[in-house]
Amino acid sequence: MRLVDAHCHLDDYQDRDEVIARAREAGVVHLVVNGLWRAPGEFGAALGLARERPQEVSATVAIHPHDAGKAPEEDWERCAKLAEDPRIVAVGETGLDYHYNLSSPGRQREALRWTVGLARKVGKPLVVHVREADEDCARILREEKAFELGGQIHCFTGDRQAARTYLDLGFHVSFAGMLTFKNAEELREAARLTPLDRLLVETDSPYLAPVPYRGKRNEPAYVVETARRLAEIKGMGLEELAEATTRNVARLFGIEALAG
Repeated sequence: MRLVDAHCHLDDYQDRDEVIARAREAGVVHLVVNGLWRAPGEFGAALGLARERPQEVSATVAIHPHDAGKAPEEDWERCAKLAEDPRIVAVGETGLDYHYNLSSPGRQREALRWTVGLARKVGKPLVVHVREADEDCARILREEKAFELGGQIHCFTGDRQAARTYLDLGFHVSFAGMLTFKNAEELREAARLTPLDRLLVETDSPYLAPVPYRGKRNEPAYVVETARRLAEIKGMGLEELAEATTRNVARLFGIEALAG
């Protein structure tokens, strides 16, 4: 089985090597590690990991909507420069989060438009975070013609209508551990709607561990459980689902290590 964790965070793991080894043992052959602004001048370990482990790790880079109002101007410039690196396969996660509003909605919207522009400049797809903001997020993606870039709606939490909106905008829909939760039938309906060639599977680790690990620290190896549930929803075998989602990641992000 070849499976990819299409979105994870590894900065806070002290046992990073062991985490990657456990993923490999579980059949997870590649990780797309999110590189986010963490402090002035600091974008985490993702790019360094992608350079050290090109067969196992690819990286993204962006300033999260939570931090859109905090990052200094020079770090937006640094983000733009980092996005040019060939090991960066996508720009994100960007987007809108109206649940916490850790940065003002207005600043988040400005940052999302800026980041779409950056992705266009460097010719890479987007990774989009959206929570309780689907209407504004879809509107901005449409106005900025983000469908010309494509990308990933990561850790999708919406309903069938939201999934259809993002699919119509040319995006892939990425499902995380919540898909396995007992009360997530609306989310499973969105997964049923999503075509096989637009599906991705992720952990968003260290958050949102799937059943049977719910409540524990999440890690990339556990993406197998989300993929297993997604395969059941789609009425197919786990290996077939894994291969399809791996092809989707390879195509969307242009990851040469996954060729073949």
